[in-house]
Amino acid sequence: MTELTFGVFVVFVLITLGITVWARANTRGADDFYAGGRTFSGPQNGMAIAGDYMSAASFLGIAGLIALSGYDGFLYSIGFLVAWLLALLLVGALRNAGRFTLADVLAQRVRRQPPVRRAAVVSTVTVSVFYLLAQMVGAGALVSMLLGVHPGERFLGMSAGVAETVTIVVVGLLMIGYVVFGGMKATTWVQIVKAVLLMGGTVVLTVLVLGRFGFDPSAMLGSAADASGRGDAFLRPGLHYGPDVEGDAYRTIVGKLDFFSLALALVLGTVGLPHIVTRFFTVPDARAARTSVSWSIGLVGAFYLMTLALGFGAAALVGREEIVAQDPSGNTAALQLAHAVGAHVAGPVGGDVLLAFTGAVAFATILAVVSGLVLASSTSLAHDYFGQVLMFGRPRESQEVAVARVAAFLVGALAVVLAVVARDLNVAFLVALAFAIAASANLPAIVLSLFWRRFNSTGAVAGIYGGLGSSLVLVFFSPVVSGKADPVTGRSLSLFPAGVDFHLFPLENPGIVSVPIGFACAVAGTFLAREKADPLRYDDLSVRALTGAGSH
Repeated sequence: MTELTFGVFVVFVLITLGITVWARANTRGADDFYAGGRTFSGPQNGMAIAGDYMSAASFLGIAGLIALSGYDGFLYSIGFLVAWLLALLLVGALRNAGRFTLADVLAQRVRRQPPVRRAAVVSTVTVSVFYLLAQMVGAGALVSMLLGVHPGERFLGMSAGVAETVTIVVVGLLMIGYVVFGGMKATTWVQIVKAVLLMGGTVVLTVLVLGRFGFDPSAMLGSAADASGRGDAFLRPGLHYGPDVEGDAYRTIVGKLDFFSLALALVLGTVGLPHIVTRFFTVPDARAARTSVSWSIGLVGAFYLMTLALGFGAAALVGREEIVAQDPSGNTAALQLAHAVGAHVAGPVGGDVLLAFTGAVAFATILAVVSGLVLASSTSLAHDYFGQVLMFGRPRESQEVAVARVAAFLVGALAVVLAVVARDLNVAFLVALAFAIAASANLPAIVLSLFWRRFNSTGAVAGIYGGLGSSLVLVFFSPVVSGKADPVTGRSLSLFPAGVDFHLFPLENPGIVSVPIGFACAVAGTFLAREKADPLRYDDLSVRALTGAGSH
């Protein structure tokens, strides 16, 4: 089992390293490193976007949430998919307005670009690091499961915790290598390969799961409800989000607000994710960008429908106790399901083979997404801060690319350290926080830059810092960081251990408060600033966004 799994991993890593070597030989300047030379077609970029978007949170975290929380876990699938409708509305404008990064879009129409670019860099790195945390945590849970490392046991002389930490470090080194040597070309092709593998693996699992129930989804749902120990409540809203607490109106209201806040963050966060925005610059024009979004919507929609079979199938065929025993947050539910259905079809060998394949797909998922995130952060640091702020917009391309490679190493190292600390949290939940921060910090500035003539640089800076700061402060004083414990076992469900409680904000997701704060700060900053917006810059941006004239 371990040898088979290790062999599959080695094969995939060798393939992706080969892609990286090829990309390194064909990367000659900033356009190649940041945007892949803008040579990818709409369908190719659509597959890469899907590969970038369908992360470890989707494959591992959502399946685990559905397996443990039933209907409420499917909220993530719905939110992630609906978010693309907003992205489709703005994608053409974003593609035409920018060159490499989110800051290019925001700085296009303001008089004072340096403060706007600095704010965008801070926001980009913060959102990317939160998202990276989720992927790295998923990597630790994944490889621990595949190598048979269980809590309380030892592997190669290491405890389970140490083995998980080593896994996170190895994944970190690989992702840094992809970005440093291959840039956007390597990252894009790794994402395309990953999208094909993930869709293929998910289809196989879905067919096998439904086959166990005679291809009757109702039978699967009924079995899942029975095995969950929650009965019909497992199939209805309110088991995890927004439950009615008898005799406690305050907790009931807080639960429902938390549910709405999470949904708001998922729907509004996608268009503010820096690594998604940068993907729109890898195609030659806005038409190809819209085509790529259409492709990604089809792939993402099909995938999220199949997460129902993964989650409820795991609840029915694996069982809550076994899932929680391997990983309390449910991050390994899809992997345990793969082993169960594989063993049913072809015995223990079949279970091991399907588990190894599914694990390789999940590993590919993690590597592809983390590479995109690190590339978005390093591009922003090199192009926006070094090239446009420190070098006053006149850097040599070789300097900028060199800085991007150093930045990739630093961002990757930071993500590894933080992931080790947060490795016990559910990965889908960590991604929801990244979406909330992106929606709070970036969405107000993007929307107002594109559609409000009076908007200025002070408003952009105030909106970014206001949304970013409020979301981070609210998260720090929320149950995510302290004060949340399992009511049965007493085990801490927060970053801090049980007994440490300084939470003041009752909601786990800050979106319902921090997104309006971001918009309010942007509007207030615009009105209070002495500077006036340049109408000619706005007109130029509008023409460029609608027609592509003058875009890169």
